[in-house]
Amino acid sequence: MSKKSILVVEDEEDIQQLVSYNLVKAGFDVDCADTGEQALQHIKGKIPDLILLDLMLPGIDGSEVCRSLRLGKETHDIPIIMLTARGEEDDIVAGLELGADDYITKPFSPTVLISRIKAVLRRKVTGVSELKQDSDDIISIHDLVIDPGRHEVKVGGEPVVLTLTEFGILEFLAKRPGWAFSRQQIIDAVRGYEYIVTPRAIDVQIFSLRKKLGEIGGKIETVRGVGYRMQDF
Repeated sequence: MSKKSILVVEDEEDIQQLVSYNLVKAGFDVDCADTGEQALQHIKGKIPDLILLDLMLPGIDGSEVCRSLRLGKETHDIPIIMLTARGEEDDIVAGLELGADDYITKPFSPTVLISRIKAVLRRKVTGVSELKQDSDDIISIHDLVIDPGRHEVKVGGEPVVLTLTEFGILEFLAKRPGWAFSRQQIIDAVRGYEYIVTPRAIDVQIFSLRKKLGEIGGKIETVRGVGYRMQDF
């Protein structure tokens, strides 16, 4: 089995070397970029299996890099873990709103970092496996078509680009129209039980989904005191 490749985007040399050393030791293929510009240029030639992305970068910052990748046809589903010194809840939610799959604050434990990376990669592999199994189970509801096998979403025949997490939430709710799920149930179903995230972050993901889906987004209802559901009619 080939090594998973990780792109470390970090301008602080000491941290870049520490992270790279531990990733190589853990069996990963590692590339590094000092700036956002270098990262985007690198990805044009080699798409990594996962990106460790610092927010505070010279030139194009991490937020812009993340936003650019999520809008790209070939890069929108690359797992991204943000690595930053900003650890307030608002910062975490902002990072997740941009499409990050996880958020690790500095200082960090290399052991925890490796564990979180493996968890994100494991979720992606599990998701791809499930999509292959359900490749013929196209979901059609409210002029919304979800093709798990192709990882495509269309509204009124027009494609809509979603992040991996947004796609997972939409598929989860659309498969069970009328059922109300708590935020924690959605987290557990989409990200895995070991993922630590605030319920508010799920609200951010739902808000983004509604915005991207337009009028159809209104079919994702807020159930007061519970969470969310997809209308069944």
